[in-house]
Amino acid sequence: MKKKYKQDTYLVRGGLQRSNFKETSEALFLNSGFVYDSAEQAEAIFKGEQTGFQYTRYANPTIEMFEQRLALLDGSEACFATSSGMSAVFGSMMCQLKTGDHVVSASALFGSCRYILKEILPKFGIEVSFIDGKNINEWKKNIKKNTKIFFFESPSNPCLEIIDIKQVCSIAKKNKITTIVDNIFASPILQQPVKFGADVIVYSGTKHIDGQGRAMGGAVCSSKKFKEDILKPFLRHTGPCISPFNAWVLLKSLETIKIRVYAQSESALQIAKELEKQKKVEKVYYPFLKSFPQYTLAKKQQSKGGTMVAFKIKGKQKEAFKFINKLKLFDVSNNLGDTKSLVTHPTTTTHKVLGEEDRLSLGITSNLVRLSVGLEDISDLKEDILQALKS
Repeated sequence: MKKKYKQDTYLVRGGLQRSNFKETSEALFLNSGFVYDSAEQAEAIFKGEQTGFQYTRYANPTIEMFEQRLALLDGSEACFATSSGMSAVFGSMMCQLKTGDHVVSASALFGSCRYILKEILPKFGIEVSFIDGKNINEWKKNIKKNTKIFFFESPSNPCLEIIDIKQVCSIAKKNKITTIVDNIFASPILQQPVKFGADVIVYSGTKHIDGQGRAMGGAVCSSKKFKEDILKPFLRHTGPCISPFNAWVLLKSLETIKIRVYAQSESALQIAKELEKQKKVEKVYYPFLKSFPQYTLAKKQQSKGGTMVAFKIKGKQKEAFKFINKLKLFDVSNNLGDTKSLVTHPTTTTHKVLGEEDRLSLGITSNLVRLSVGLEDISDLKEDILQALKS
């Protein structure tokens, strides 16, 4: 699409490529390979002298439509779709790291992200420093001559810690460091890190992008140069490609992501406010609550507070489990961003891999509960939460 349209138009028409059959809905190309008119044409395509699809592990028309549409929403020049959000996170790092390099990462991370940085990268001789990402001076202090990447989530999983994206990216650029932002909690609808200077943005398509619990997928958004010169060679040859069917599901889901995420965010804010009133609730974490420590920064970076709410019940794991088990509308799950409301106990599921010491340092206590607010009627959701708290 050459003309610059508004976001709502891109949600429906971004990246659209119709075949010769002129279908209304985007076509689903389930094939693994492609054919050529001649041996000469095959040679030219593999040389890069002529455009054309070679193999679905490299590229595919359906996958390409998803990539182009997501790049338009994210505000980035390019996108590469992957098999999952974690393959996007790992690929975005490993495509540019080698033995002897150094990474600075915020400590507040999803369990699997933390595992990659703490357990996997060091096995390749890559040093990682974990810091309080909220403290800008920590980013400056931990830079070394061999620092290649700054990595962080904002908001973080599960306590919704907000990091000043613009300031961190500014420090990185001055020191020729690549900034990777995990934008999964906010989604490209509520926050566009590229506008604040981020070089690479990673997504789990499984979360808000699909938003209906159907398909695995991920994506790395970046500049065209980063994608072509650094990311694409690594991902093409290591193979974490998304299936065309999953890409098609995510592509079609992007048509409704704004409607879903906006409505879910409005409900999440109301639930957060309701939880603050409850005597059995110790603390509530939600970026658009005025009581939230980083409320001003959150309002600056995000258009809405998001679909996620975390809170601590007075008591310990026993009380948290009692609350979770009494819920009737919220399904117990480790997923998020779904149209169905979900409840998670991070200590025993999503962040179990961290170990008790790391969890406690991040405020992930046994009485912490994470809610992913869906599209059910808000009065029904509030009623469900209140009856679970009372019992």
